[in-house]
Amino acid sequence: MPTEPLSQKEIEDRLRELPGWSQEGDRIARTYRLPTHFAATAMVVHVAQIQDELDHHSDLTLGYNTVHLTMNTHSAGGAITERDFELASRVEAIAPSHAAN
Repeated sequence: MPTEPLSQKEIEDRLRELPGWSQEGDRIARTYRLPTHFAATAMVVHVAQIQDELDHHSDLTLGYNTVHLTMNTHSAGGAITERDFELASRVEAIAPSHAAN
């Protein structure tokens, strides 16, 4: 069964629960800054592990000391769904362990 798209109000309400996250068109997004390139790379690997566990994958961009994520749900026609917020919440939970802000 496909995941249902969230309404704009639901998206806005959920974003208020995730400081640093925003809506970029049909996606939710966040950029993390980390102390070093190695720390950023380690965070990317950790995020990839979470994505595999959830079977839900974001677009990840690794910079020198940044990690940028954008996500929506392809199986919902590219809409923002609860699955995106579940992944974002899991990433938020591990970010402090990588000294990400």
